[in-house]
Order: sequence, then C-alpha cells, then structure tokens
Amino acid sequence: MPLIPLFAGPIIAALIATVALPAEAGERDQLNACKTKVERAAQTQATDAGDDPELHKCRQIIKEWTLRDSRMSVDENGQRLR
Repeated sequence: MPLIPLFAGPIIAALIATVALPAEAGERDQLNACKTKVERAAQTQATDAGDDPELHKCRQIIKEWTLRDSRMSVDENGQRLR
C-alpha cells in the first residue's frame, strides 16, 4: 500500500485549516490599537463607554504593557537601561 495517499488527506486538511485561520495582530499592534480606542473614548466622553467590555479589555492590555515596561527598564543590578 503506498504511503502517499495514506497521509495526503490529513496533510491537506492541516494546510486548509492553517490558511483558513484568521491572522492576529502582533502584541505591539494590539497595544497601539487599544491606545487609540481608549483615546477616542476619552475624547467622545460617551456615557456608556465605561460599560463597554472591549474598552475594558483594552485598558487591561495597556495596564499589562505598562507593568511589563516598568519591569524591563532596569537590569538585574538596578541600573537603568535607558
């Protein structure tokens, strides 16, 4: 029995699944998009903006990046990297 037809089905299915998956933005792109969204919400000062779960998620992403950057600004000896 030839091996090529035996493995062709799963390989083709895996390729189709990989191509069909939506592309996700990188972490830095996501941060920039969230900063823009939060700034727009602050400018419009919408009354329902505080209840928006997507806006809350963006604020959490910004908070996590702020904490990450604060940890990365010094080396193991406490000397500033920047």
